[in-house]
Amino acid sequence: MIALAAWLESWRLSLWIKDSPSIWAYPSVAFVHTLGLTFSAGPSVAIDLRVLGFGGRVPLQPFDRLFRLIWTGFWIAAASGVVLLAADATTTLFNPVFYVKMALVLLAIGLAPAIRRCVFRTRDVDRAAPSWTGRSLAVLSLVCWTGAVTAGRFMVYFGPIPGT
Repeated sequence: MIALAAWLESWRLSLWIKDSPSIWAYPSVAFVHTLGLTFSAGPSVAIDLRVLGFGGRVPLQPFDRLFRLIWTGFWIAAASGVVLLAADATTTLFNPVFYVKMALVLLAIGLAPAIRRCVFRTRDVDRAAPSWTGRSLAVLSLVCWTGAVTAGRFMVYFGPIPGT
């Protein structure tokens, strides 16, 4: 694992992010990562809340279009996340909170197709209340996204200290 971490940190892009005299190097990648997360978790949370009955007067069917945005945001967050990981792999890969975050993100993003199948692939999406399964998946998705974001923030407070 140490060899993998060292190899990741030796990438030219990793070295540029860590050692660039520009104040924009790391913050720019972190900003792109945040945008990706926003466009992935945000629409997921909106769908989950609507499935749970919030905003009941708003039709549910148009929310189906948000799944493309969720996946686009996920891939942006994943790509920028790899870059952020590579910039400080020797710290991140030894932080147990990182693995909690990754498990929750993968579970949350894995729930998106299940919610889509369960809720949006039924007849009269807007006439019948979502099934118990659909609502349960929405609650689980909310828990996973909340946990993933929280774990991401907690990574700086638990585990090895970045840069050491």
